[in-house]
Amino acid sequence: MDLILKVENLKKNYGKIEALKGISFEVRKGEIFALIGPNGAGKTTTLRIISTLLTPTDGKVEFMGYDLRKNPEKIREGISYLPEEAGAYKNLTGIEYLRFMANFYAEKDTEFEEFIERAKKIADLGNRLNDKIGTYSKGMVRKLLLARALMTMPKLAILDEPTSGLDVINSLEIREIIRNFVKGGISVLLSSHNMLEIEFLSDRVAIIDNGRILEVGTPQELKEKYSAKNLEEVFRRIVQ
Repeated sequence: MDLILKVENLKKNYGKIEALKGISFEVRKGEIFALIGPNGAGKTTTLRIISTLLTPTDGKVEFMGYDLRKNPEKIREGISYLPEEAGAYKNLTGIEYLRFMANFYAEKDTEFEEFIERAKKIADLGNRLNDKIGTYSKGMVRKLLLARALMTMPKLAILDEPTSGLDVINSLEIREIIRNFVKGGISVLLSSHNMLEIEFLSDRVAIIDNGRILEVGTPQELKEKYSAKNLEEVFRRIVQ
């Protein structure tokens, strides 16, 4: 089993509040691993810790053999994080934004152009890339941000509600894009409230509630264990 991410007994306190109470899970290379749970369960805290945006109170995170506490810069080099509340610079055009972001990651001109071309295909906004982001719909902004997150072909893409604000057709397109990128070798740590999306995309699922992981398994394993027709039923039975 080729692991890319290993989380062990991860804890996070905000004062007297225990947001994470010792969670553990692993993400394999080329896998889409979903972390799902109700609001306030600890999902976003977990994603932010792995993304090096928050410091854990206790526990261990290893990414490609690097310890988060000792080598945060190595982790930042290999991951890309798309938060649910992410925004873009409204006064820039879409293409200006992509070029601005690509400058942070590209080490040479050919790599820069490769990132931009890949981002254009992912965003699929056509001539609207020449318009200011302030004129975009929420769905268009989300596609632009996903393009930014995936254009560098990170080892691990952390996607929080990747299809938020998108209609059914665009959501399907984004899911297909994510699936195709995984075939290219990247891994995805995914969080979403859309159980259909989770069931369609994920290889394995962890259900978290009140700072603890209650179950981990493939969607099919979880449905069989709880005699459920779909992942929504599994989710409801576990968290209630």
